[in-house]
Amino acid sequence: MARGMHLLVDCRGVAEDVCLDDERMLNTMAAAARKAGATVLSQTRYHFGHNSPAGFTAAVMLDESHCTAHAYADEGLLAIDIFTCGHTNPHQVLAYMQQHLDLGQVTVREAARFDAADDSRQNESPSDAVLSPGP
Repeated sequence: MARGMHLLVDCRGVAEDVCLDDERMLNTMAAAARKAGATVLSQTRYHFGHNSPAGFTAAVMLDESHCTAHAYADEGLLAIDIFTCGHTNPHQVLAYMQQHLDLGQVTVREAARFDAADDSRQNESPSDAVLSPGP
């Protein structure tokens, strides 16, 4: 059992209008989180394009963690993170988002956070700890 679940969502071939509409993305993420049973604490967004390539960053802070999106409009790319803990299912958040936004070709990587198996190693001395190699 894990404390939380983190979805890393890569979207390719996303329409330019989706990659430029930070307000719509922010509102959709917040609505999706609420629909999944999460409590929205705050929302913020920033639209790029003045001194950098067009796109945006949007973040919804949740009592259960967060949802973020970062768009690369000139490349049709959208990176979404959905991290929830407790009883909120991040897959429900993503499903709602996909119903309301065309996210293009979606690839999802899933990571358990603070897995119970890791907790059993918590009392090991540093020399006994098992380290996982990076990517």
